[in-house]
Amino acid sequence: MTPKSVALVLLGLFFIAAGANHFIHPGFYLRIVPRYLPDHALLVAISGVCECLGGIGVLIPRTRRLAGIGLIALLIAVFPANVQMAQHPELYADIGSAIAFYIRLPLQLAIIACVWLVTRSREMRCPSS
Repeated sequence: MTPKSVALVLLGLFFIAAGANHFIHPGFYLRIVPRYLPDHALLVAISGVCECLGGIGVLIPRTRRLAGIGLIALLIAVFPANVQMAQHPELYADIGSAIAFYIRLPLQLAIIACVWLVTRSREMRCPSS
């Protein structure tokens, strides 16, 4: 296996597992949806399904690029939840610290870059954190 194929498999499995986790532990995700958004349960379910489908799509050569674009759009769409945690760490003290929530913000950008590089280019290198 080439480094890119290993990265694709790991990326696909990561998103499939993350998406499944929305249904295994929905309470965590419901807590971090910003209050100004409607129907938190529906949004958590949709994002979980999209992560699973994106993970599967990354594993299929014909759908890889579209899946990558979809996953990037999803990561951008859920970014407000990460901001919510960083802005209100007192609400999430049982799951992490304020510093961890702030560190998570640029890590999300690194994940976006990895998805882009792995699903779009022939050369695959994720930025190091």
